[in-house]
Amino acid sequence: MKKLLLPLLTLTCVVPAYASVGPQPTPAAPAIAAPRDIPFKGDITLKVDASDRVHKIFRVRETIPVQKSGAMVLLYPQWENGSHSATQEAAPLAGLIIKAGAHRLEWRRDVVNPFAFHIDVPAGARALELEFQYLPAANGPKLISRDMLTLPWSKVALYPAGWFIRNIGVQAELTLPDGFQFATSLETAQANAHRVSFKTASFEDLADAPVYAGRYYKRVELTNAPAIPVHLNMFGDNEAALDLPPALVEKFRAMATAVPQLFRSQHYRHFDLLMSLSDVMPSGGGVEHQESTEINVSANYARDAGEQVLMANLVAHEFIHSWNGRTRQPADLWSPNLNLPMRGSLLWVYEGQTEFWAHVMSRRLGLRTMEQSLDALAVDAALMANRPGRVWKSLQDSTVDALYMPAKPVHWRDWQRREDYYAEGVMLWLDVDMLLRELSGGRKSMLDFAAAFFGAGQNSRTISTYAFDDVCKALNRIAPYNWAAYFNTRLNAHDDTHLLDGLKRGGYQLVYTDQPTDFFVQHEADLGGIDLSTSLGLVIGKKGAVKSVAWEGPAFKAGISLGARLTAVAGKPYTDDILKQAIRDAATSKQPIGLSFDADGASHTVSIAYFDSLRYPQLQRISGTADHLQSLLQQDGDIGK
Repeated sequence: MKKLLLPLLTLTCVVPAYASVGPQPTPAAPAIAAPRDIPFKGDITLKVDASDRVHKIFRVRETIPVQKSGAMVLLYPQWENGSHSATQEAAPLAGLIIKAGAHRLEWRRDVVNPFAFHIDVPAGARALELEFQYLPAANGPKLISRDMLTLPWSKVALYPAGWFIRNIGVQAELTLPDGFQFATSLETAQANAHRVSFKTASFEDLADAPVYAGRYYKRVELTNAPAIPVHLNMFGDNEAALDLPPALVEKFRAMATAVPQLFRSQHYRHFDLLMSLSDVMPSGGGVEHQESTEINVSANYARDAGEQVLMANLVAHEFIHSWNGRTRQPADLWSPNLNLPMRGSLLWVYEGQTEFWAHVMSRRLGLRTMEQSLDALAVDAALMANRPGRVWKSLQDSTVDALYMPAKPVHWRDWQRREDYYAEGVMLWLDVDMLLRELSGGRKSMLDFAAAFFGAGQNSRTISTYAFDDVCKALNRIAPYNWAAYFNTRLNAHDDTHLLDGLKRGGYQLVYTDQPTDFFVQHEADLGGIDLSTSLGLVIGKKGAVKSVAWEGPAFKAGISLGARLTAVAGKPYTDDILKQAIRDAATSKQPIGLSFDADGASHTVSIAYFDSLRYPQLQRISGTADHLQSLLQQDGDIGK
């Protein structure tokens, strides 16, 4: 049989060269000059009138020396060092009028960047005269009350694009309400009853030196000559709020000495702890600066020993940031002005290690007892051990949180993992300390890292930066190890294999009991509810309001979500105690817990098959091991030895 030969057909697929039909983008907005490290001729004068306590408006007059005629861009700061993010808003800036001599100049807001203002400077103009107001949002952070104000200079100043802000001098002046006294790390040139003029500072230093002022003010010297001055400046809702217990003040005095000893350096000319004790102004937080620190607590702080214990880490944390964060900064977090992006790849060092040191110093200074310190670490450990979001989001990825999460609600924090570089950073650096001890036969620890990394050559205000490799090299000089691989394994992990290694090396393990520690009770008070997140999977506020639901926890699986309000437990009107007893009973009877709640305009009842009783975190000694953790936390008169 003959083969039938068929002609070979070549199929050619013609791919059309597409040129889409439709709109094309408009030309890019005019370029904004990148900052350059060059001199700026002359000084900006900045006059802020903060005396309007009724309308709570800051009125600003600013004079900016002209460097050359022609096109010019003025920038309103957008990025804030404290949040590591573009959290400043442009909307509160209002009434902007710019003049050159007697001539008013038209400005054009950048069509892409609302923080940039384009102007044309006429030939012969020597200075620009600006006038505007800062109008705090009614629902934003309160900056002025009847008896107190805080002034972040970055909210009331513009600066020219094209320069590093450390090269732009500013001579600032502030008008205060009647009867107000003030404190700041800026140096005063002249002051009278209502107005204070400050010595010329760079725009960078000005933005890093907020002013606190108020009717009720008390200043305490925390150091004695010839030591570099450290001041505690307190502003309260009333005189009584300022009456701190003498024993607490003594611990602050010890901190003013011990932290410089820890880091083997003292870079500041003087240091001002700025503290508000108020139920009117924001409380419960802090902001770091190089020569000052903002600490905001409640008006009852002086009389509430529980709040003092809870806030111990905050006070130490913000002071420690003067070394780790402000004088030594991660290279990609530093920026030459306040309108270029900051990057936070090393926030696990910046924030995580700072919080680690806060735990250590809170105990060593006596701000917490040993028991309270261990219980505080247990809370952090439990918080991170119950992070299901780790399966998709690594610790390293959480360092990007500052770019898109600040000031935004995060309803499922254990799944979304906002800012876990704080508490997980504590666990990480605790393990580094314990590993250094293990590698060196007990001769080395994180105390040696503190002295080497933050000490040598740091007795000046000049900022220096560091990168990932610098951290690894510094550790390697203390105890040779593959530190890069060590960190990369933990920073990019999607499980908790190494999470609690530091506790284990230190001689402890995380356990859960059915009774909360005193510290955990204070933690719940700070949350404003009961924390059953490691048992039923709920944090419950006042009147049964569900504040948090653990991702895929028992309550989640039963159909309870945020915004629900618990109304009954097994038919009984809801109370916290009745719910806790129901959990205990279920652990014995193995009968589901009946919960009724209101949500989405309807009433619901569910049964939750949870039989494991209440679970509160504690640290427990591992039998037969050395107690290295207590060695780290023990009180020590000379922290650096």
